[in-house]
Amino acid sequence: MADFPLLQNDLFLRAARGQATERTPVWMMRQAGRYLPEYQAVRADHPFFEVVNTPELAAEVTLQPIDRFPLDAAIIFSDILVIPQALGLEVQMVSGKGPHFPNPLDTPADLERVTDQEADAVLQPVYDALTHTRHELNGRVPLIGFAGAPWTLMAYMIEGGGSKSYRNARRWLYQHPESSHKLLNTLATLIGQYLIKQVDAGAQALQVFDSWAGLLGPSLYRTFGIPYLESIVQTVKEVHPEVPCIAFAKGAPYAQPALAAAGYDALSLDWTMSPETIRAEIDTDIVLQGNLDPCALYSAPDDIRREVQHMLAAFGPQRHIANLGHGMHPDHDPDHAGVFIEAVHAFSETMRAV
Repeated sequence: MADFPLLQNDLFLRAARGQATERTPVWMMRQAGRYLPEYQAVRADHPFFEVVNTPELAAEVTLQPIDRFPLDAAIIFSDILVIPQALGLEVQMVSGKGPHFPNPLDTPADLERVTDQEADAVLQPVYDALTHTRHELNGRVPLIGFAGAPWTLMAYMIEGGGSKSYRNARRWLYQHPESSHKLLNTLATLIGQYLIKQVDAGAQALQVFDSWAGLLGPSLYRTFGIPYLESIVQTVKEVHPEVPCIAFAKGAPYAQPALAAAGYDALSLDWTMSPETIRAEIDTDIVLQGNLDPCALYSAPDDIRREVQHMLAAFGPQRHIANLGHGMHPDHDPDHAGVFIEAVHAFSETMRAV
């Protein structure tokens, strides 16, 4: 492992491990992205995946929100779809449309095209970006690595892009359960190794994004979601037990107790979930992350501050990492993001003083 600068702000890592903190740490999903004019300036000259695959550019974009805001963590600029790319599928990022797979998986016979022979080479730019970013951060805040969850990646690989229902991917689970398990296992195996190598490259915490978890009901998610998320965290913890791991199963409140039992250190909640309810259902002191509605950032500054107060009161003063319930939107005002961050710091300090 590289000789990295000494960490100056460990608030996020302490909170993620369940340790007491003097205020609530805060970061934002998609904090490096299209709402920032400095990011738009980079993208004006470089296509999306060029930024992802150029360590210097990925590091520059990762640091943009850290330079602008008093955040408590950075998250590497990358994309969950580098894993399908590493398995041999072409992924394009189409302006105004999002991710597009020109040749998605139509039938189980297409699994023959899924191969990890080139995975190390395809994923190496992510590792290089982590190492480069960790040095460029110079210890200001911890660096988070991440990956998509197997079900979410499977959904993209079969559907071929974004979808409201992911009907084709869900149909696979019913019509081709054995092939679905085969694909999910392939994904989980690669993701586990990918996250281990992210830590080796400089990541100090990890988050697994299951963005489409909520499209599956409790029974289906217990079969095709939870086992593979459990496999991933166990794989990582065998090698790096000290690294906090966060699970974000969007839209699946019923999954949170199982994820807590699976070995994740923290659960990230979307804005529809009640932290009080989740805590009551989980027999552990697990850390919770979240969960301000991203659309609350369209409010006036005083309204944002009020929403932050309500959020902090719901989670309590400890074992909480403040975040949004999903990612930043492209048309968010950066100044409003700053209000959110500063309000978390101010109000959480007040809560502890009381």
